[in-house]
Amino acid sequence: DKTVSLRKDLSEMHEWITQAEEEYLERDFEYKTPDELQKAVEELKRAKEEALQKEVKVKLITDSVNNFIAKAPPAAHEALKKELNVLITSYQRLCSRLNGKWKTLEEVWACWRELLSYLDAENKWLNEIELKLKATENVQGGAEEISESLDSLERLMRHPEDNRNQIRELAQTLTDGGILDELINEKLEKFNSRWEELQQEAVRRQKSLEQSIQSAQETDKTLRLIQESLAVIDKQLTAYTADRVDAAQVPQEAL
Repeated sequence: DKTVSLRKDLSEMHEWITQAEEEYLERDFEYKTPDELQKAVEELKRAKEEALQKEVKVKLITDSVNNFIAKAPPAAHEALKKELNVLITSYQRLCSRLNGKWKTLEEVWACWRELLSYLDAENKWLNEIELKLKATENVQGGAEEISESLDSLERLMRHPEDNRNQIRELAQTLTDGGILDELINEKLEKFNSRWEELQQEAVRRQKSLEQSIQSAQETDKTLRLIQESLAVIDKQLTAYTADRVDAAQVPQEAL
């Protein structure tokens, strides 16, 4: 009997839709690792594509039901029509929900990758600060050389807050959804701790370099005064020698 065959097709399709909903939409998902999240994205993509492929089957069932209704007595129309409409509605809702969930997980995965890229960029900057702090640990030379070291450190420290703000916002978005929260909190704690530590060390080093510049300037000033004094004495001695003044006549203060 054609009605039995059609109802069987409708029933099988309903079962597949129910199974897909339970498997991909009703189940509670927990994403504690990037691998779990990536796997879920791939699974949803496959499920979405599989659902779209079922469109051919739904169309065939629709055509078969409509063809049967066109030839069958009116008494058989109502129930089959109702079942077909329920199937089409359920199928369209499934496709929409699968697509929506897949897009959401795609965005979450992109958000995670973006967070990693910002963390990587900021950690590279922190590496530069670490190297700079080591390079300025024992700066040799006068005030000018020390001043150059201070300038290069201060230039490096004039780093925009944008990346750090992005890290904060992306992490908040993911952890609010309970996604990779333990891993993200661990990464953020490590990053923030290192950031604070190097910031404090950089401030200490700036003050130390400023004091070194001051000391070097004072030393330079003292040396200049000594050099000027020696130059005056040298000039006086030269003048005395030129005038053939006996050493005994050289004033005491010049010796």
